[in-house]
Amino acid sequence: MFNFNKLLAFVLAVPFVVAAPGKRALPAICQKLEPVAADLLENLFGGECGDSAHGALRLIFHDAIGISPIVGGGGADGSIVTFNATELTFEANDGLDDVIADVGPFFLKHQDQITSGDFVQLAGALSLAACPGAPRVQFFAGREPPKAASPNFLVPEPFNTTDQIIERFAQVGFAPDEIVALLSSHSIAGADTVDPTIPGTPFDTTPSVYDTNIFIDVLLKGTLFPGTAGNQGELMTAVNGTLRLQSDFEIAHDPRTACTWQEFATNQPLMASKFGPAVLKLSFLGQDPAKLTDCSELIPQPPALKDVPEFPPGQFLSDIQASCDVARFPDLPTQPGPPLDVAPIPQADSDDES
Repeated sequence: MFNFNKLLAFVLAVPFVVAAPGKRALPAICQKLEPVAADLLENLFGGECGDSAHGALRLIFHDAIGISPIVGGGGADGSIVTFNATELTFEANDGLDDVIADVGPFFLKHQDQITSGDFVQLAGALSLAACPGAPRVQFFAGREPPKAASPNFLVPEPFNTTDQIIERFAQVGFAPDEIVALLSSHSIAGADTVDPTIPGTPFDTTPSVYDTNIFIDVLLKGTLFPGTAGNQGELMTAVNGTLRLQSDFEIAHDPRTACTWQEFATNQPLMASKFGPAVLKLSFLGQDPAKLTDCSELIPQPPALKDVPEFPPGQFLSDIQASCDVARFPDLPTQPGPPLDVAPIPQADSDDES
């Protein structure tokens, strides 16, 4: 049985590196992966924090969360790639068929050099390389090939209650604050199938920048649907062209997570510093970290973020729905100009939560 307490102890012992480390002689397994990383950076992501990058980042979570002390599963083992014929039929993985179609040819090209578990984690870590403000996520290699598909019903859905989501994450050793940290990935994400009439709809106003807008936008009073109403897992949003997940809104207002959500809204360095270790912890699910090799030198440092937190045009402090009961939401400047109409994320070939 996978030891989640042992995992926690290991993650706490691994120093989180914000900037790229000094050069060292790369271990052999890392050297073998250098051409794989170069190919992904140049030919899959192409220097953009776009649809392919968003999909690869999403794949980390949907693969790794496939483990439970109750029903089993391999966690971060790449089963979502190897056994995609099974796992892509799961409702929670709706839309990932296009992600697999996008990244799959690269895995097939390099499958003699890398297992599917390492490939998912490497691609996800590299996906942030062109996203301004993103942390440099550490990458460890050496996972064995997956033995079976993940059990169904382990991936949280946007219509799940906060209780259900917190319980699911607690099963694999994640605290509520770590859930909020992982949700900062929605700063560079969107949805295709929550409302299938508007594929590529981002979750916040800047889907190619790892900034705090997701944590601001979700707290603004919802007034509209960007497409059709009545979609499961969707609530009204505040900015046209963005889509609000029910789960994001409810986590933003739950007393167990609301203050962390609000703190991230105005503190991008804190948000980034918590996201990196949470993703690393996710990447170790189902694995023995002591048997893996640190190949983080393969991951470039993403560009720095120059923006400061602001309300979208036409939105003010009075539009914020109170979240944290022990601290007031700070007043922020409002961006000048007319109300935004955020454009869809250009699709690589299309995927769900881009």
